[in-house]
Amino acid sequence: MAFADRVVSSWYAPRATPLALALSPLAAVYRIVVAVRRGLYASGALRAERLPVPVVVVGNLTAGGSGKTPLSIAIAEALADRGWHPGLVSRGHGREGSEPRMVSAGDDPVDVGDEPLLLAASGRPVAVGARRADAARLLLAREPSCDVVVADDGLQHLALARDVEIVAIDASRGFGNGRMLPAGPLREPASRLAEVDAVVRLVDAAAWRATGDARESLMAHEPLGWRNLADPTRTEPAASFRPEAAWAIAGTAHPARFFALVAALGVAARTRAFPDHHRFSAADLELPGAQAILMTAKDAVKCMRFADPRCWALDIRARIDPSLVDRIEEILRGRQAA
Repeated sequence: MAFADRVVSSWYAPRATPLALALSPLAAVYRIVVAVRRGLYASGALRAERLPVPVVVVGNLTAGGSGKTPLSIAIAEALADRGWHPGLVSRGHGREGSEPRMVSAGDDPVDVGDEPLLLAASGRPVAVGARRADAARLLLAREPSCDVVVADDGLQHLALARDVEIVAIDASRGFGNGRMLPAGPLREPASRLAEVDAVVRLVDAAAWRATGDARESLMAHEPLGWRNLADPTRTEPAASFRPEAAWAIAGTAHPARFFALVAALGVAARTRAFPDHHRFSAADLELPGAQAILMTAKDAVKCMRFADPRCWALDIRARIDPSLVDRIEEILRGRQAA
């Protein structure tokens, strides 16, 4: 097992591991750095840039996936349904270059990152940039009708002033051992939850319910169907697709989540996990006896250029509580009236 994998495993071990304990001094330093940085922004020593439109930040407190990007898309779509004109910004993790640029669905993930391509597939305008404020300014210049910006994975990017903060949490993993990086998965202390506007917990579809509480609500990923990468006009229902000799692959922060979903859909598949944000190549699809290769939509955007007819992506959407959207809109209206 690679060292990075050992570290992540130690975060979610049932009890403190020697590795987590050995990393605790570094975690203490990291905690101080985080606190000092937040203090500098709170005091005004470092300036957060305020945009001319309200900003909704979606993020998490842990390293790794918690459903942030599907949640960002769902919020943008819900706001659009209510008459808003949302745009989305992202850092574009793993992209080459840091300058802001607009994203189109056909862009190379090397240039824009994988999550931004998922955001762009929603049909909303998307910009990426290491500095979210620069990306947002470009977005507003190119899309003058945009009246609200949704920042995907922007919670710790304090240089961008925000009006709404939403934290996504994977309910199945929680905060692991509760320690700060690198001894645990936390980017910020768990006490940060008391400061945000809403907490959204990712649960299985069967466990989803409307809580009616905008402060604490649930989100579930609902499978929409399978899409063939070589011929996107070929689709199969999520509930009835039963390919033979199938492999499921995932280069995400939590591959087991996708593998469990594939199994829950009734597909018997061998599995292979890759590192998060893995840059796939045709060699990765050389799987013994594979007649069908199943993957997430996030991984699919990195396989489009060499995908063959065996490759299928599972499209999903995030189901969210209407009370969450009510709360977001209430804050946005207040910003407009101010």
